[in-house]
Amino acid sequence: LFAIFAFATCGGYSGELRLSVDCANKSESDLSIDIAFAYPFRLHQVNFEAPTCEGKRKETLALIGDFSSSAEFFVTIAVFAFLYSLAATVVYIFFQNKYRENNRGPLIDFIVTVVFSFLWLVSSSAWAKGLSDVKVATDPDEVLLLMSACKQQSNKCLPVRSPVMSSLNTSVVFGYLNFILWAGNIWFVFKETGWHSSGQRHPADTMEKQPSGYNQGGYNQDSYGPAGGYNQPGSYGQVGEYGQSQSYGQSGPTSFANQI
Repeated sequence: LFAIFAFATCGGYSGELRLSVDCANKSESDLSIDIAFAYPFRLHQVNFEAPTCEGKRKETLALIGDFSSSAEFFVTIAVFAFLYSLAATVVYIFFQNKYRENNRGPLIDFIVTVVFSFLWLVSSSAWAKGLSDVKVATDPDEVLLLMSACKQQSNKCLPVRSPVMSSLNTSVVFGYLNFILWAGNIWFVFKETGWHSSGQRHPADTMEKQPSGYNQGGYNQDSYGPAGGYNQPGSYGQVGEYGQSQSYGQSGPTSFANQI
């Protein structure tokens, strides 16, 4: 939906500006010079006629600049992003098993999403610069400077109407919104690849292996049995008297019996 708005507001644009040239000789004046232009903004091919204020002769002029490269690049990315989003939606809904098979679908989806995020940023920035140049090239005050009649102080040249650029400004906004949308979607597609979940399983597996290591280290395997000396029946009964130097071996019970 955002891609549709992006290429529709740019690719479907057409604008017009109007100029007025009031010659000293009123019969030679032209008070309504309309200049129309549209996407892809090859302005150097936009011709118009203007009075020279020297008899009935008119001169043919053209706007300055060719900004088709940035505009067409932006629209192309928007169209391909729309087509890929449409195809991905069909795959998500009807071919979910094929999508997850061998993790190939999420991996391709992740790579394409990263590429489109980068392309949206580049194309939007290029088109923003191109739009700025288009505004300068179609500024009525700048176009008046191209006319020879306007270089004479006896003639009056005035801008009547400037082109409306609101839809083109909207296209740039939607371009950056698409970049934010696709860049944010990288995280969700990354989780589908399985790399995120596998990275979380490794610490868990390590923690699960640690208790077995401790069990093998002697805490539960006869650590409190005969080797450790804590569970021996005679370990505490072999103490004898405190005043006598007796070992904690098998002689303890014999010495205690003799004293009795």
